[in-house]
Amino acid sequence: MSDVKIEHKVSLGRQETARWLADLAKAIGEGGTVEVPLAGPTVTLHLPEEFRCEAEVELDGDEVELEIELKWSPGPGTSATS
Repeated sequence: MSDVKIEHKVSLGRQETARWLADLAKAIGEGGTVEVPLAGPTVTLHLPEEFRCEAEVELDGDEVELEIELKWSPGPGTSATS
């Protein structure tokens, strides 16, 4: 199986960012799958019962970066689809 990386960067307003995060949190809470909308395709991910979580805050001059990372092992036959 080959490694896949899909990355999308976009500027969002505060309310749009909050809505995007709330939608993601709701999907994670419900379980099953989550659809992550990107600029072009929507990526559908199958969600586990348990995640490995990491948060990182980096202050660099006049920029603040907050990274929230969720990792999990896909089940047999599970993959990201677009």
